[in-house]
Amino acid sequence: MIDAAGLRVIRAIADEGSFTAAATSLGYSQPAISQMVRRLEDRIGTVLVERLGRSVRLTEAGAVLARHAGPVLSALEAAESEVAAIAGLRAGRVRLMAFPSSSSTLVPHALAMVRKAYPDVEVTFTEAEPPESLAALRAGECDIAVAFAYDGAPLARGEDDIEAFQSRKLLDDEVRLVVPSDHRLAGAASVRMTDMVDEQWIAGCPRCRGHLLSLAERAGFSPSVSFETEDYVAVLGFVAAGLGVALVPDLILHSAHNDGVTILPIKPTPRRTVYAVTTPDLTRVPAVAATLEALCAASTSVRSATPVA
Repeated sequence: MIDAAGLRVIRAIADEGSFTAAATSLGYSQPAISQMVRRLEDRIGTVLVERLGRSVRLTEAGAVLARHAGPVLSALEAAESEVAAIAGLRAGRVRLMAFPSSSSTLVPHALAMVRKAYPDVEVTFTEAEPPESLAALRAGECDIAVAFAYDGAPLARGEDDIEAFQSRKLLDDEVRLVVPSDHRLAGAASVRMTDMVDEQWIAGCPRCRGHLLSLAERAGFSPSVSFETEDYVAVLGFVAAGLGVALVPDLILHSAHNDGVTILPIKPTPRRTVYAVTTPDLTRVPAVAATLEALCAASTSVRSATPVA
């Protein structure tokens, strides 16, 4: 019923004592002020201004509105200022979730870009594998999820409604075989999964274990998994100790190092695709859009890096 323009008019009448003076202070015509007062009275259902010849005074209801007008208009002005700052990237918050193997390479590069370009934008970061991060995005608990899907597997599964998401491809992450440095195949130019039928395996995250099982099934065997850990530094340690072999994506090998392992390409090459996932509405939020652009830019430098393990 009560709009900001009506409140400004009532406050001006209270301050100036007449329609004419109120019109002058607000930059309106006197008839426009009269019409605005009548519309506001019609909406509220009571008289706000008592007209006494050429002078006017507020009724009890008008005085109540004038009393509340100051704090209300101040709050509106503060809200407008904050929203303008967010729209202009002078403020804003982005909640980012990403899977662990991206948190030492892709994510820090992107967040450094955002901080340099927009120092007043706050980006919070939480590690989570794709099932959890996509569920958090769907529940409104994060703004961007960095997630991955292996070849032939969907990005979202089960309760995750992929139609509600908007995905931007960041990179294709090659998966390699990691073996002990003294392994019988350590000197090979490349290997096939069929070469690994009798090996003991170190498995990673649930999606990574599923990928291992899928590749082995296509190669005609069921892998013998001796150890499971989602810590890929530990995976490399297990391999270096001669306890098995492992499939490790390049994103991990860009930053993790162990002198006791050898990295081998697999033929045909298995890959996983890394995405930045958000919702269509959030892409129009300036701070979210800026973070998405930074993730895309960071992915370019990550793609050009060479595994170091």
